Amino acid sequence: MRHFLHFLFAFLLLWLTGCQSTGHHLSPEKTAKSAKIHFQLGINALYSGDLPKAFEELMRSNKILPKQPEVLDSLAYAWRVRGDNVKAEALYRQSLAIHSRPSTETNFGSLLVVLKRYGEAEVHLHIALQDPRYQKQYISLIHLGDALLGQHRFNSAIQAYQQASSFKPSQNISKLREAAAYVQTQRFNDAQALYERMLNKDSNNRPALEGLIAILVKQHQIRTARQYMARYIEKEKKPLNRAWANDELIRLGQML
Repeated sequence: MRHFLHFLFAFLLLWLTGCQSTGHHLSPEKTAKSAKIHFQLGINALYSGDLPKAFEELMRSNKILPKQPEVLDSLAYAWRVRGDNVKAEALYRQSLAIHSRPSTETNFGSLLVVLKRYGEAEVHLHIALQDPRYQKQYISLIHLGDALLGQHRFNSAIQAYQQASSFKPSQNISKLREAAAYVQTQRFNDAQALYERMLNKDSNNRPALEGLIAILVKQHQIRTARQYMARYIEKEKKPLNRAWANDELIRLGQML
């Protein structure tokens, strides 16, 4: 299917290029179609990790048909991946000036969290959450929790993480952030209970295990920590995870 799509894109691009080479201007419909094809090629390259190709196609799409919010968003993300948050911020602002979309507000909010501009991030994330049709509100809520946590509003942050978990129970990111917030406020029992619930659902959840082990060590419950680690080794199949767990088991044994 992927090869067919690449062939189709190549055929359409060849046809559109042929139209351009004759000296005639593209019609608005063909201009939009050409921009869309280059945008999709850029997205495919972005997902596959080919950043130079992603920039080439996205920039071409933006040149053919400027001021497309989804193209500007994708370019902003590409610049974030490349490590240039200044260019990313400028592109997000351009996109929002054209049209405020929940996805753009969320992505810009997440960038502002990275930049530790938590108050600004909170504003944009609340805007994203105002649209009940937005299907990824749980992502907005996770970033909102991070923004609130950055402002030391711990209870509000925990509520945002919990709401994200209720919106999409299958993901663990919000639960891990909630547990980390409990640790930050020294609510170790709450954090331990949450980590244990996560491990009861998925015994191979390494991030949850790492968080739980850290709490147990802090509370000098080394034998309990070793029991959890041994249980993990028994069920984990991935060699790298097993190697890590065996090293941790040795380290815990040295604490007894």
